[in-house]
Amino acid sequence: MKKSFNEIIDQKVPVLVDFYADWCGPCKNMAPILKQLKTELKDTVSIIKINVDSNQELAAKYQVQGVPTFMVFKNGKQTFRQSGMMSLSQLKQVISE
Repeated sequence: MKKSFNEIIDQKVPVLVDFYADWCGPCKNMAPILKQLKTELKDTVSIIKINVDSNQELAAKYQVQGVPTFMVFKNGKQTFRQSGMMSLSQLKQVISE
C-alpha cells in the first residue's frame, strides 16, 4: 500500500524531502550526496525524492519554484526549506537541528 505524503512526513525521525526533476543537472549531482547522507545517518533520517513533473499538485502545494528544493519535516511539521544544491555537511546540520 502506498503511503500518502502526509503519512510519510509524520514520523518521529526527520524526513528529508528532495523535490527534483529528471532534466535537472544539479538534482543529478545531489544523488550521491543524498546516498552518502543515508549511509552515514542510517535510520536517524528518512529521505524521500519527489519528482516535480509527476507530482505537480504536491509541488504546487509546497510552492516549489526551483529544483532541487529540500525540505525537512519532523512529526509532520516543516522545519527547514532551501532551494539549490547543498553539501553533505549542510544537510547533516539541518537534520540534526
